[in-house]
Amino acid sequence: MKSNFIDHVYICCRSGNGGSGSAHLERSRITPKGGPDGGDGGRGGHIILRGNTQIWTLLHLRYRKHIMAGHGGAGGRSTSTGASGKDEMLDVPLGTVARDRDTGEVLFEITEDGEERILVPGGRGGQGNDHYKSPTHQTPRFAQAGEQGIEQWVTLELKLLADVGLVGFPNAGKSTLLSVLSAARPEIANYPFTTLVPNLGIVSYRDHRSFVMADIPGIIEGAHEGKGLGLRFLRHIERNSVLLFMVPADADDVNGQYRILLNELELFNPELLDKARILAVTKCDMLDKELMAELKASIKVDLPFVFISAQAQTGLTELKDVIWKKLEKGV
Repeated sequence: MKSNFIDHVYICCRSGNGGSGSAHLERSRITPKGGPDGGDGGRGGHIILRGNTQIWTLLHLRYRKHIMAGHGGAGGRSTSTGASGKDEMLDVPLGTVARDRDTGEVLFEITEDGEERILVPGGRGGQGNDHYKSPTHQTPRFAQAGEQGIEQWVTLELKLLADVGLVGFPNAGKSTLLSVLSAARPEIANYPFTTLVPNLGIVSYRDHRSFVMADIPGIIEGAHEGKGLGLRFLRHIERNSVLLFMVPADADDVNGQYRILLNELELFNPELLDKARILAVTKCDMLDKELMAELKASIKVDLPFVFISAQAQTGLTELKDVIWKKLEKGV
């Protein structure tokens, strides 16, 4: 799974040249000296991105560095237009962002299944000599050349589309929670950065409803500067509707850890603070009732918080209820 998850590729796209217009003059037994009847050239092929829900990684584009579309055909006699160049259609996962590699400018995002967007347009076909006839120039013997295609380096980035994103330090219990709530089977071990790629899981809720949860690799202080797994995975959080902050019960300072996580998100993208937030205090199977009460009283955050244990499977129903309320409100 690790080697198959590719969320960042560079590709060189070359759209097709437009076909040349025709400078043909009508000649037949009936009209031995007819006027211009040259047709237009066909447009060059486009490079097109298409959203596909059956794809969840950019792996299939990792080794396709050069993408080329077909050239347009030349115009013909009797004002016939040349054939359009063959478009090159690239299926990508939902949440794919296309950028100009040189400037970093965002070109567009693909967010819906079947959505098609032209990444690099093909060259326009040239006009045939039929367009250039006039009362003073009745027999133009020239036509327009086709427009050249465009060669452009493009960056494709994948931002996971999920309802809930798990945010926490390494070993906060994110992967364990995802494995208990869904059928996803992320790698779990007791050392930092066990999760090296994001994992998605579908969580069942009441009355046959469900939501998608994403386990994002652990954040460390300084992640917004690229430390740890840093910027590579912080962008996945941008597409989540609800952020579930996870802090273990044995942390030295639950409030402090939450503030550090929140600060990293703010420094990466201040708009992330507009998303709905929930705090889950994990690994609470280690606490007795007295310690639980003390910890609950010490938490000073302005957001809903839940005490859970994925191992003991306690507090999970309450957690799903809180998540669902946030998703329904959309705030």
